[in-house]
Amino acid sequence: MVELYDLTITDRKDDRFGRTVTTKSLKEDDLIHLAVSRRTDLNPSTLRSSLNILKEVAIEELANGASVYFGLGYFNLLVNGVFVGDHAPWDPSKHSLHVKATPIAEVRNVIKNIHVNVLGMAQSGLFINSVFDVTSGEENTRLTSGGGVNISGSKIRIAGDDPSNGIYLTEQHTGVIAHLAATAVIVNEPSKVSFIVPAALPSGDWKLSLTTQFSNNQTLLKEPRTYVFDYVLTA
Repeated sequence: MVELYDLTITDRKDDRFGRTVTTKSLKEDDLIHLAVSRRTDLNPSTLRSSLNILKEVAIEELANGASVYFGLGYFNLLVNGVFVGDHAPWDPSKHSLHVKATPIAEVRNVIKNIHVNVLGMAQSGLFINSVFDVTSGEENTRLTSGGGVNISGSKIRIAGDDPSNGIYLTEQHTGVIAHLAATAVIVNEPSKVSFIVPAALPSGDWKLSLTTQFSNNQTLLKEPRTYVFDYVLTA
């Protein structure tokens, strides 16, 4: 399912862009439960142990420079940064590694054949377009503890008196939820919200969501609406 939003960067007032509607968020335990429901001869504990062992081996080999085919994709390491001279050493302040992930053919083929249902304009118009980590200079990838973050989007101003309004960070493995204090928000505008990441935020993989009653500068919604950002952010 795809919802449409205003494309404000073009001159045409009727230009729209589409975003898929996330129907659910599944973790490894959810996938194991689904697998067992389809194959009753499978043991959940055995599946979990096997998955953990394979994951540990895959990460170890990837860190040793291997190109790894695991799960839904192929993974390999790429280098960021410029080296000056033929024998320049590695400088962590200038160079870094990142993981490139390429979907396997089965995933690409399934996506090609998905039936798409365009639902029309999204009712709320609330969406997050990007999350920029000021400290690292990375977009849609990182959260730096104690650092600043700029969110860009539409109708993202945090407004209304509902106690659920605000910015949330949810760790994807533990389920820990951090509801940021209002004092952490330093810019609060319809298309830009800036906040300070909690200094004590643990390392992990986090999903960002924003809840607000904002509709326009004159009107507030009766009920708050929430937008969950698509990308996982690493702290």
